[in-house]
Amino acid sequence: MAPSRRPGSGPAAAAPESLLALKRRARRINKALAEKYPYAHAELDFRNPFELVVATVLSAQTTDVLVNQVTRVLFARYPDARAMSEADPNELEAILQPTGFFRAKTKNVMALSTRLVDEYDGVVPGRLEDLVTLPGVGRKTANVVLGNAFGIPGITVDTHFGRLARRFGWTTSEDPVQIEFDVAGLFEPKDWTMLSHRVVFHGRRVCHSRRPACGACPVANWCPSYGLGETDPAKAAKLLKYELAPGSEILLDRLLAETHRAAEIRMESQRRLP
Repeated sequence: MAPSRRPGSGPAAAAPESLLALKRRARRINKALAEKYPYAHAELDFRNPFELVVATVLSAQTTDVLVNQVTRVLFARYPDARAMSEADPNELEAILQPTGFFRAKTKNVMALSTRLVDEYDGVVPGRLEDLVTLPGVGRKTANVVLGNAFGIPGITVDTHFGRLARRFGWTTSEDPVQIEFDVAGLFEPKDWTMLSHRVVFHGRRVCHSRRPACGACPVANWCPSYGLGETDPAKAAKLLKYELAPGSEILLDRLLAETHRAAEIRMESQRRLP
């Protein structure tokens, strides 16, 4: 159940908020999200850095669930950079078509693979300054790869993260790079990667774009945007998605009981979807 509070009664009501107060509130939100989503993880399936960078490029303008379905076929046929660089473009387009913008994505992943083969011996580099020079790879994709494939802290600013960072009052910017820098200043680098996962998880499950479930939100007490969405707890609960959605209690219990297998459990549940 969400904490009891009134709109405007949180820290944003007492202005202006000092940087120290903002850091304390931001870190309290992160702690609450960590308690809510101990199983938060990268929702793109991958086994190595190459699969992750390709999957992240393909995730633009589509869902991770769909990308995961496509990449199971894609990597079975083209398991590494050399194989993908030598792919028949028409065959690759046919595989990538469900992800949307498939012609542009085909060109990007083939060019990306060719660059990896020609300049990095087919190995994905582990530095941001190298990653962002690859076709189709920007700071968001680079931070995803660094944080999840190389263990190098990074903040991943996708649409969910940007939306929640503004709602939490961590930034006022619409620019992903500025958002990244603003939020990075509030947290220790060791927290950046998991913070990204938790915020994105929360954005997909609770703090929706059009109708956030404020009445079922675990960070309501510290959110200056409380009241933007449904505040009635019972009505808000019906807005929750994925493992938090009504009727998904068994999946949630499994995720909470086996947090170390969260990605595997999620993959199993997605394969059972029609």
